Amino acid sequence: MLSECHLRTMSEYTWRGVPLSEIYGSQSPWGAPEFPLVIPSYNHTVLYHVPNTGRPAQDSPPKPKSGNDVWNHDFVRMPCSNQSLYPVEDRNGETKLKKRWEIIEQALSKPICNSQQLADAILSYNTKFKSLWKFKALHKLFNECLEQEESDYFFNVTLPEIVKLVLALPKLIQAPIPLLKQHKSKSISLSQLQISCLLANAFFCTFPRRNNTKKTSEYASYPFINFNRLYNSSGSDSTLEKLKCICHYFRRVTMKVPGGVVTFSRRAVPQDSLPLWRASEISISSLPVHVDSATTIEDAHGLIQVDFANKFLGGGVLNFGCVQEEIRFVICPELMISMLFTEMLKPNEALMIIGCERYSNYSGYGSSFHWTNDYSDSTPFDSSGRRRCAVLAIDALPYASVRHEHNRDMITRELNKAWVGLTYGTDAKSEGLNYPGVATGNWGCGAFGGTPHLKSLIQIMACTQAKRPMAYYTFSDIELRDDIANIYNLLARHNITVGKLYRYIIEYTADARIGQLHAFLQQKLLDENKPKSPVIEVMSSVSIFFYLLW
Repeated sequence: MLSECHLRTMSEYTWRGVPLSEIYGSQSPWGAPEFPLVIPSYNHTVLYHVPNTGRPAQDSPPKPKSGNDVWNHDFVRMPCSNQSLYPVEDRNGETKLKKRWEIIEQALSKPICNSQQLADAILSYNTKFKSLWKFKALHKLFNECLEQEESDYFFNVTLPEIVKLVLALPKLIQAPIPLLKQHKSKSISLSQLQISCLLANAFFCTFPRRNNTKKTSEYASYPFINFNRLYNSSGSDSTLEKLKCICHYFRRVTMKVPGGVVTFSRRAVPQDSLPLWRASEISISSLPVHVDSATTIEDAHGLIQVDFANKFLGGGVLNFGCVQEEIRFVICPELMISMLFTEMLKPNEALMIIGCERYSNYSGYGSSFHWTNDYSDSTPFDSSGRRRCAVLAIDALPYASVRHEHNRDMITRELNKAWVGLTYGTDAKSEGLNYPGVATGNWGCGAFGGTPHLKSLIQIMACTQAKRPMAYYTFSDIELRDDIANIYNLLARHNITVGKLYRYIIEYTADARIGQLHAFLQQKLLDENKPKSPVIEVMSSVSIFFYLLW
């Protein structure tokens, strides 16, 4: 429970509740247990050689794992595959199939000195889109936004190195990349170098069958991964700033090859294994809670950092979107490679990403977003060579109205979604708390239409059920910070269980006063804890006496 002492003595600070050490489970952000090691298995594909020590050397990337190309619905269709063919018209006007990789190699063997030549190279192996892809944002970035010196540096220094990364694909990715499909718990681990190679191919729009927008297309249930949608967007200020972040990432990884590895884990829980929320007897008071109005989630080092995800990972990162998920994906572009192989998330699924590096600082949010400068990530590595940064992607539901959000099925769905993600790497039989804790905030609010007072309680319930301590960040909203701390303190003081709080909230959703959840809960607890008058107690005793006689 958040003691009154804490609430009084911490008034001069930006946070309320317990100190972060109780969310870490130690005095240090890095004192919590590590996540499971990278071990190749039937449900964990590792695309590099794991040394006997288990931990690759950080000064050089691990060697790629050898394997044979697989061209089917269960694996990523690679642009360098011999089966990746593209129709080409010869001098006689006849159309013949040619290996797409040869066309790509030919296009990238020529000098690319400006945005128009870059666009022409991309279109040479995407000819069907010549009349559709205008590259408005790409041209605006290099011809209007950047200084001439910056643009020249990109085309003369950075881009040739990106081209080398693209063409190194057959060497760096030798084993097939499985798709993380729905209804299956499965993991993929890649080196940061392999990820940079795959992202370079996305930058040059080389991935086959990934540009079709028809609902019946092979990859209709996967996010877009080729960057053409970003290049062809309107060229708004925030889009140009996202492109700056991506260009900066490539500048960094081509100047110095990163030596770490990253794991992507899809977690799917069967419907019959989800909690029975109404019946939960776990007390809210068992959950350590820290509420902060100043810190951002990505700065909550050592904690599981929640990505307010779209069910299609990345959301609008390769389009016009520029809110929490999109910003996180461009300051940590290695997250974007999840879009290559992660099928749309189902309600009982989440994705955990362990090991990504941050490359950029930024300011603003939405239309005010700006890349500011380089970020040097000092996060330590774990025993498998991954940075100790865990990003948890959970997608909230979008709501057409507040009344829509306050629906029992919607609330239960959000509880299940959060719990599935929060229980990643936990032992169901363990009676103690699971560390590290989670860093979250106004999940599903803003563009998705959720309300912070309800969403914060949903996450408190899910964290309590998962036994995962919670740090909640309110993004400069001091009033919300205090509201969350106060309502939690009230619930904990009355020893309210997850099940009882769930029943209260469902009762509230039938009430006409939607938008006054905390007031409803306060009145409910006040009414239930009123001392009974002696007259009522006597009448109750008499009623029981006559009931027994009857």
